[in-house]
Amino acid sequence: MPKKFKNRTALVHGGTRRSQYGELSEAVFLTQGFVYPTAEEAEQRFVKSGDDEFIYARYGNPTVRMFEERLSHYMGFEDGFACNSGMSAVSGALLALLKAGDHVVASRALFGSCLYVLEDILMRFGVSVTLIDGTDNAAWDAAISDETTLVFLESISNPTLEVIDLKHVCDVAHAHNALVLVDDAMATPVFSYAQDCGADLVIVSTTKHVDGQGRMLGGLIAGSKELIRGPIETYVKHTGGAMNPFTAWTHLKALETMELRVRAQAAAALQICEALTGHAKLSAVRYPTHAAHPQAEVAQGQSEAGGTVLAFEVKGGREACFRFLNALEVATISNNFADAKSIATHPATTTHQRLPQEQKDLLGISDGLVRFSVGLEDAEDIITDLLQALDKA
Repeated sequence: MPKKFKNRTALVHGGTRRSQYGELSEAVFLTQGFVYPTAEEAEQRFVKSGDDEFIYARYGNPTVRMFEERLSHYMGFEDGFACNSGMSAVSGALLALLKAGDHVVASRALFGSCLYVLEDILMRFGVSVTLIDGTDNAAWDAAISDETTLVFLESISNPTLEVIDLKHVCDVAHAHNALVLVDDAMATPVFSYAQDCGADLVIVSTTKHVDGQGRMLGGLIAGSKELIRGPIETYVKHTGGAMNPFTAWTHLKALETMELRVRAQAAAALQICEALTGHAKLSAVRYPTHAAHPQAEVAQGQSEAGGTVLAFEVKGGREACFRFLNALEVATISNNFADAKSIATHPATTTHQRLPQEQKDLLGISDGLVRFSVGLEDAEDIITDLLQALDKA
């Protein structure tokens, strides 16, 4: 896509590959293999495939390639590899880049499955992991050393919405020749600042804001061509984590409306945060770029918006929180986020249920915590729903 066009235009046209039939909508190539005109050309393609030459769907596919190029370029990176889920992208990137004896420094405020990959899988195979308070720049300074191979973090943590000074982390990591891998699920592709801050690789759960309508699982690893078409592609294509072509096609169509959806949801999230702040039934309300957020200054300096999710603490613990959740009429109870429908999640008993109580306490995942994903309903209807449910808490 020519550089003269702006981001929203690139989300509609970027990376388009048309067949000989000249279709308007992107084609979906539902095939697991590809044929070669001659044995010589088959041999050559296995030696080195060109940009529009494919071998096997686990290695690459025209529809998937359109999606990889469109989203990775939109986020400011040279290339991307699409995976079959967000966690496939996380585990694929980590396992592709690490080996026994390597050292990882990570923020301790991570999604439960990410913590499992770090603490259970990587450490089992000889990778040492240091978990720190990601909001403390001094903690990064102390933990990252010349022995550190990779730094991993969520730019905005799930579910407590902690915000990390990403530019500081990237500068410290690169001073020690360590790679920086950022999970951007909460920041959203629209408001991502990972590339601007110097991150080497970014992971997006495309299940979330890209699909945005509760249909498809997917993930993307974006970064330099050297890393993506080197260790990342090599690992993912051999271990079977590639994205399905039909998923890629639905994602391509969803990208056409992603900016419109996410910007509307983010504006509504801030409006809802302002409406809930100071409510007598809540002990805290968090939205990254709202003035009351503990890292608001950092968040505002990095991005124009804080994403589509807010978090709040219902007074009275689990019992009161469950009464609130059960009284919701517009929002639904589920464990996903970034959907067109507003979703309320109780992390302590769902997404982060497996964590020991001591770790939940350390992360701030209390029995009263609600992660609230703002959908595309009218913001006033969402606010009315939340207020009436709080009355019953």
